[in-house]
Amino acid sequence: MRKFLKKHPMWPIVIPAALLIYFVYISLGWNLWVSVSDWENGSLTATYGWGGFGQYIKMFTSEYFVTSLINTLLLFCLIPICLLLGLGLALLMDQGLRGTALFRNLILLPFALSFVVTGTVWAWMYRPSNGVLNSFLQIFGVNTTKLMWTSSNETVMLSIILALVWQFSGYVAIIFLAGIQSVPQNVINAAKLDGAYSPRIYWKLIIPQLKGAMGSCITILAMYALRSFDFIVSLVGYTKSAAWTLPVWMYQEAFSKNNFAYAAAISCFLLALVLVLILPLTYWSNRRK
Repeated sequence: MRKFLKKHPMWPIVIPAALLIYFVYISLGWNLWVSVSDWENGSLTATYGWGGFGQYIKMFTSEYFVTSLINTLLLFCLIPICLLLGLGLALLMDQGLRGTALFRNLILLPFALSFVVTGTVWAWMYRPSNGVLNSFLQIFGVNTTKLMWTSSNETVMLSIILALVWQFSGYVAIIFLAGIQSVPQNVINAAKLDGAYSPRIYWKLIIPQLKGAMGSCITILAMYALRSFDFIVSLVGYTKSAAWTLPVWMYQEAFSKNNFAYAAAISCFLLALVLVLILPLTYWSNRRK
């Protein structure tokens, strides 16, 4: 094996590159072709002749397109909320209070859970009759008979975002805490000698140093927001159209209705949306670093 690698030193690079090209780029190209093929909706028999852009026209004129797109973009609301909560928690943990180590581990625990576990737990908590949230609100005299967290079209997206904020705020806080504690102590001491008080030190000296950490958190949160298919299905299911995002809608068309060409068109639009949203964030994050 060593002799082979010495004679062919490029093979360790060629093999992973070939696998990447096949499973990523060729698969993406195949999916794009399926979206413009003549594969009839509802048919399990695949055909790959040219079918035109009818699936895309059908997608853009569908009653579910606007709802799914708006819901997908609404998930990005968790980014500023997580950033604010994470920064507040990081500043609190930086005070060196007793029990900070235990608190740090507890707030990071939700991030270690899978989307399926988180969605299932919050589905229990959102139960109208005996859920934890409604039972807690009833203690303060709140009438929860009409408070249907995941059953109501008006509150279902709020319920999804609230649970996602719970899962990711602790992770953001740990990233910010690492950035805060990476600021050299001699710089902070020099600021104190110049008469700066603690709030001013945080506002003028420490928080501006967190731009790189903030860029990384924004990029990661954006990617998780677009990948929250299994969380939404575990929490709400995939039959409630008011909670459909583009991935959930694509799954419904492909595996419930066997509209594979139509689902391929939705996935291509989702890929374009990911490139438009994620690439600028990644560029901005790397530039800040």
